[in-house]
Amino acid sequence: MKTAPSGHAHTHSNGHANGHASSHAGHDRLIEPRKKASRSSLAAHAKFLAEFISHPGRMGAVAASGPALAKRMAAQIDWANTRAIVEYGPGTGTVTEELIKHVKPGTKFFAIERSPELAAVCRRRLPQVHLYEDSAENIVEICRAEGVEQLDVVVSCLPWASFPESLQDSILTATMKALKPGGKFVGFGYQMGLLTPAGRRFHGRLPRYFENIGRSRPVWLNIPPALVFTGDRRQQPDFVPGASR
Repeated sequence: MKTAPSGHAHTHSNGHANGHASSHAGHDRLIEPRKKASRSSLAAHAKFLAEFISHPGRMGAVAASGPALAKRMAAQIDWANTRAIVEYGPGTGTVTEELIKHVKPGTKFFAIERSPELAAVCRRRLPQVHLYEDSAENIVEICRAEGVEQLDVVVSCLPWASFPESLQDSILTATMKALKPGGKFVGFGYQMGLLTPAGRRFHGRLPRYFENIGRSRPVWLNIPPALVFTGDRRQQPDFVPGASR
């Protein structure tokens, strides 16, 4: 289990440097920070695309999630009653950046990214986030390392439909052991993915683990268009031995 030597995102912070020149500076001084941010964003997208080319089955998309999708995902969470939250597959950190804007003081937030290349991008972008370079299959052990007995929320940016069913079940079973009964699961899928056999099979598996499953309207501003799905952890998930606490 690898983790960066960065701090926990326990407080309401979005990790942005200010980047604005003082009010008495000339207009030319206000342009450079925006150029730097643009270069950084392009570099992150390039890294994501390179990862897709190298590992298409692991990535599931040619572009990182966009800000509109990130906001839609964050809006599904009851932040006032969230004390422990994890993000699976933060990638370049777009959704992560939105989530930590809402994290309340005292709330434990951490993330798990399997790709070393994307983990490096996310760490540079958001050094205050505690990021594990690991598989979400190991969420129980990671929670133990974090001192978390049960999670209130799991946010997933994983490309579920591109995973074999054995891996889907492995991650979901581990999630049931870490997420409290009634805890919230928030994920997303691409609109076109719901039309594929793999996408339909994955969404057909969700009722084994979750109840009150819902889907948002499509987020058309995302590329490709996506929707957010949510569910509450069942009191006794189907066929998951020892999952009830």
